[in-house]
Amino acid sequence: MTKPKTYEERLAHPFESPVIKFSEIQAAVPAHLRTRSFAWAMLYVIRCSTFSWMFYVLATRIDSSGILNAVPGLRWAAWAAYWFWQSVAWAGIFTLAHEAGHDNVSDYKALNYSVGYILHSFLLAPHFSWRATHNAHHKYTNSIEKDENWVPRTREMYNLPPEEKASEMDYEDLFGDTPIYTLGRLIAQQVLGWPAYLIDNTLGNPVYPRWTNHFSPYSPLFKPKERSLIAISDVGVFIMAVILYRWTQEVGAAAFMKLYLIPWLLSNHWLVMLTFLHHSDPSIPHYETGEWTWLRGSLATVDRPLLGWVGRVFLHNVSHDHVAHHLFPHIPFYNLPKVTEAIKPVLKDDYNYDNTNTFVALWRSFKSCVFVDRSSDGIVFYKDGKGKTHRSVKSPSKDGSVPSVTTKSE
Repeated sequence: MTKPKTYEERLAHPFESPVIKFSEIQAAVPAHLRTRSFAWAMLYVIRCSTFSWMFYVLATRIDSSGILNAVPGLRWAAWAAYWFWQSVAWAGIFTLAHEAGHDNVSDYKALNYSVGYILHSFLLAPHFSWRATHNAHHKYTNSIEKDENWVPRTREMYNLPPEEKASEMDYEDLFGDTPIYTLGRLIAQQVLGWPAYLIDNTLGNPVYPRWTNHFSPYSPLFKPKERSLIAISDVGVFIMAVILYRWTQEVGAAAFMKLYLIPWLLSNHWLVMLTFLHHSDPSIPHYETGEWTWLRGSLATVDRPLLGWVGRVFLHNVSHDHVAHHLFPHIPFYNLPKVTEAIKPVLKDDYNYDNTNTFVALWRSFKSCVFVDRSSDGIVFYKDGKGKTHRSVKSPSKDGSVPSVTTKSE
């Protein structure tokens, strides 16, 4: 089997739009991998919840531990360990709710709704609101006009001069930051990006008006038939907020911050990190109307071994097997590793994988994925803060023909 191209190898080769047919990819996936098991899914829910509860119980003993308090700095090291492991566990709970949002927990919609609603509400996430926009993202992945998440901003949105007239100073004035300031902006994105997306649709599709949010049943993000479910999502978040308020009254604000708020913010970091890197990469294209198809958009993502075995165990393959997930969103996460291995020989160079350290890749993409230029060929790549594109598009054939690609999803 051909080894997947590395990030550097992708940049070195001009991009060609995929010509493979979805039927070829489907044929490579064994039928039994499509089967859902409610019992198997709930074992993962129970396992993740048990780990989370165990981390919580251990954390409640940190401040009263004589051993931890006897050694300077050891108590805060224990808190740091709790924040890491609890945040990863909660990111895992979010991904299990994500699976429910794709109806992968059970063949019965009521069970999928119930599991997703409970798990997301625990994390103050409006399940049905998220479900609506996330499924729209899967429907229009990497479409400049219609995608819902991490939609690139254009040169026009930044009021930059046309490329042929823009000077180095034009880019420097707008994007020229010190590394420390850039790091600060990255940290703000990672910690506050998820709440900002829910409240103001930050880095969602820019066609929506300001203060478009995931909490109003009348938000333009949703269809009229979805309004009752959006209200139910709000009720779940409200109930959890009340529970947290009453609990804080009993344990105190400091305990609330250490036991819930900090790991909750860090769990948001993992979610923002993996979703940002799935679709924001200098080597991966976005498409304009006319060039976009469902299959092309679904292939325009990257598999990454985020956190190694920890990501496998706690994040349920969401980053390791994201290409397979976009091609087959209704195949349960526990079967995706086998799906990935089955489709890689078929996809060949259309399979994107990056083993770059994920934090290095995050810094790289944050600096390199700044804006896009609209393109005459309908295929765009991110430009960095100096107006440079890191990958080119292969010139079309002499007759100007463009290979057809199926637009049908699973």
